[in-house]
Amino acid sequence: MANNPSEDEDEDKTYSARKQQSRVKRRKTNAGRPIATGHRCTRATASLSGLLDAFQYGIQLGSTSGEETRDDGCFDTVVEGLLPEYLQTRHDVWAQHCDINGSGEVVRPLSRYETTAILDYVNKTKKGARTPSVAESIILRKLELQRQRGRSDVQIPLRASKPSSLTSLQILQLSSAPPAVIDHLRTIQSTRYENSFASRLYGSRPRKVPGLIAVDWETHTPWMNLLEDIHEHYSLAHAERDQPGRMRIPITYTSLQPHHLSQVHDLLTRVFWDGINISDSLKYSPERCTVIATYGHLVVGVALLSSPQETYITYLVVRAGWDNSQIAATMLYHLISLNPHRDITLHVSANNPAMLLYNRFGFKAEEFIVGFYEDYLSSQSRASMNAFRLRLRR
Repeated sequence: MANNPSEDEDEDKTYSARKQQSRVKRRKTNAGRPIATGHRCTRATASLSGLLDAFQYGIQLGSTSGEETRDDGCFDTVVEGLLPEYLQTRHDVWAQHCDINGSGEVVRPLSRYETTAILDYVNKTKKGARTPSVAESIILRKLELQRQRGRSDVQIPLRASKPSSLTSLQILQLSSAPPAVIDHLRTIQSTRYENSFASRLYGSRPRKVPGLIAVDWETHTPWMNLLEDIHEHYSLAHAERDQPGRMRIPITYTSLQPHHLSQVHDLLTRVFWDGINISDSLKYSPERCTVIATYGHLVVGVALLSSPQETYITYLVVRAGWDNSQIAATMLYHLISLNPHRDITLHVSANNPAMLLYNRFGFKAEEFIVGFYEDYLSSQSRASMNAFRLRLRR
């Protein structure tokens, strides 16, 4: 049974007026002002308010035209025509604001609905849950700040992962460098330490060494030259392999530290005799009475005074393979410089070539002692049992 067209028109007008009044009372903007009804452009968000407005506008058009209500004015017909345009608009907005993160993934700004949904979910599950980590707290604080900015219309959006529907986005190239430059960069297999990320973390300068006296970058010992020859031979024999860079290490002169003791005892035992213990040197002004030469973590030389008052050189020794490189002369120089205005004495074997070194620094023989080293050296030792007593007068 057909309805009277005039009655349908009255009902449509009554329904339209009632809906218009209710929406003016109910819907507010962020500033508290009512939104005017009628057809308007809406933001490309997940809200259906724009579709409802368009549907209402379509009904009003059908009513004012005086045409008979047909199926093409129903909700499904209106939405079916507008939904593709709505989705395309949202797609275009996302494409304009998408970015690429450090992992190369496409990300887009979080919408207000997504931001609010995340914060509401966290607030609901916060009671009785574990305490959030520092990273989680920072993220939640940024989300809250993003929501406040959205309410104030400040557009500094956070980024979300790429939605699965955005498969047709065209991503701009990250770099416009010439292909030859890109190919050259890809051929680089290793990076010098000074230019590497590790140098930015740990620093390219030498670390602060406790008791540092001097740093020698120029001296090359036979042992260091041998290491360079071995490395060069390996590089030539395996040219197809990636060659790791070798960081240059200086010879460092420091005062005696507790971690040096084991290597110092081993070195003195190899050169002199068993049972040598110089642990007491840590108690008697080691910054003035001890000089230790190191290459990295390897102890290569030792020079010791008995005490600041007696200033007697007890040991001066260089590791085998590091001799004839001015290491002993450097240690003796620093030992003398650390104790100015004081005479320095020592005993040296009569046939020890170190006599020439001491003469260069001004030491003079004041006494010849027969059998001075008989209690220390074995009968098979090539060193003379006799000794000279030398003095440096200041």
